[in-house]
Amino acid sequence: MKKALGFGFIGAGAIAKYHAQAVAASTGGSLVGVVSRKRASAEAFAEEHGIGFASDSVQELLRQPGVDAVCITTPSALHLEPALAAIRAGKHLMIEKPLDSTVEGTDHILAEAGKAGVRIGSIFQARFGDAARAIKAAIDNGRFGRMVLASCYVKWHRTSEYYTGWKGKISEDGGGVIINQAIHGVDLLQWFAGMPVEVFAWYTQRVHRIESEDTCVAALKFGSGAFGTIEGTTAAWPGWSRRIELCGENGSVLLEDDDIAKWDFRVDQPGDAEIRDAAQQGSFGSGAANPMAIKNEGHVRQIQDFIDGIRENRPFFIEGREARNAVALVRAMYDSAATGKIVRL
Repeated sequence: MKKALGFGFIGAGAIAKYHAQAVAASTGGSLVGVVSRKRASAEAFAEEHGIGFASDSVQELLRQPGVDAVCITTPSALHLEPALAAIRAGKHLMIEKPLDSTVEGTDHILAEAGKAGVRIGSIFQARFGDAARAIKAAIDNGRFGRMVLASCYVKWHRTSEYYTGWKGKISEDGGGVIINQAIHGVDLLQWFAGMPVEVFAWYTQRVHRIESEDTCVAALKFGSGAFGTIEGTTAAWPGWSRRIELCGENGSVLLEDDDIAKWDFRVDQPGDAEIRDAAQQGSFGSGAANPMAIKNEGHVRQIQDFIDGIRENRPFFIEGREARNAVALVRAMYDSAATGKIVRL
């Protein structure tokens, strides 16, 4: 029997519980230790999840016997330092999205991991939905023909009370709605349609008085010749489901959160009726109005894939280098909005 993969957790905030629950539900994973900037937070997290070690020292965690991999769940702009420390200690990494808040930091993590021979994953659980995979298969099978429009809409609501502490601060959060709330939709869009070759964007603080943007819109041009848009906000009440719209010459699909709302192709194929009828009914939940309303099924699937990939020495469904794409697209949007110029990728 193979040894269980022991997990340590750097960060004990809200998203960390999804990682811990996923490891606990996995086959072949075990909970070993947790660290937080506030020791009391680490101890409370450890008690809640039955973890035997809690500390406020990353180095103490990395020295714990049985820690093979580390989940990093700190704020987005605070991933780099603990990631490099874990890599130097020879630990595999599962980093909550994004890998880092900058392309430079992302590339540094990937380069150091490559040198050290450790594996890197990044949480983009939306790709593990059955509906998302069905759409990707249809694209790969050429069912859309020439893609015409490919767009993502994340029109969510966050209260002013949500933006306390590190949330919305560039130095810790790394940005606003695009890098934190909309990035899952951004990642799905580029997974479906490919990376855009040109981006032009605007951003603003429309409602929330924060350092980063609460509203952003971008126009996209894809290498295929298709056009698209990304719209993201946390300022729209009451908050609607995330939407991905893909429109091609031979078919169009609408994905709402993790459910297929429209599946229309010029020529029906076996299985189409079942796809239209088999709505997942929110199997992954929705963060449209409440960040804690998501369910942990996506994390469970991705953490299991991470464990199996390491134990079986096979690729992850989402390798770290592929998770770089979402960071690059987000930064292109920010760079365009800051300069008022088209950014070419």
